[in-house]
Amino acid sequence: MPLPFLTADGVSDTDDDDAVLAHVDHDRWRRPYRPGPWRVAISAVLLLLSAFMLLATMIVAFAGAWAGAGVCLLAALSVVGAALRMLQVGVWVSRAGLRRVGFLGSRTLAWSEIVELRTVQQPVRWLGLPRTVQGQALTATVRDGAEPPALLTDHSADFLSRSEAFDRAADMVGAWSEEYRPVAV
Repeated sequence: MPLPFLTADGVSDTDDDDAVLAHVDHDRWRRPYRPGPWRVAISAVLLLLSAFMLLATMIVAFAGAWAGAGVCLLAALSVVGAALRMLQVGVWVSRAGLRRVGFLGSRTLAWSEIVELRTVQQPVRWLGLPRTVQGQALTATVRDGAEPPALLTDHSADFLSRSEAFDRAADMVGAWSEEYRPVAV
């Protein structure tokens, strides 16, 4: 079963010529890089935890405590939802613009709103935790002057200890920006 949110640009490894390839359809939202090992590992641990929670749900249901089974089921489904959302977190691009997906919300910027994308050295959060370290971040400057949070950092769950992957992802987002951002006159 193909999982398009786990592949770069949504390109699957199948050789089905009849299927429309994701890289051909520039209107679809896609992540221009693969999720990092930390993000996948955290999601896998959450899914393992949810499997145990679902087993506990079954045991509680067989014991006849339906209210407890409902609470356990709701908690397990919440953990599954958190694991899936963790896999979606990141920067997504399409012809329409750039979308920064966070765990609790997302922000979409049209290419016409973005003035400049640049990689800068600045304090960045380590694995999304409150601790900051010196690192690189891909930032966007928008027309209204407000600067959104860093789009990508080299100490995030996708790029920790993978500086080459961060550089490739920043270059990919920059290439999308150059292709679809209107030229300033």
